[in-house]
Amino acid sequence: MRRYFFNASLSAEQCYGYYRGDIKYVVVTADNGERIQLQFRHFQRYVDMNGLRGRFRLTLADNDSFVALEKIN
Repeated sequence: MRRYFFNASLSAEQCYGYYRGDIKYVVVTADNGERIQLQFRHFQRYVDMNGLRGRFRLTLADNDSFVALEKIN
């Protein structure tokens, strides 16, 4: 398993574009510099009326399949 740490910040307006279906993916840059593309649906539980903000840990299986996304602060 591989783990990536990153910060994510999207305004409420940006999140609205995802809910409308205009945008399906969020691209983040992990602390190690790698760019990672994730489906927005993985972030939905962390969105509030102000949008999305926080520090996250992404866990991927050895075959790069999604395992978990956790907000760590």
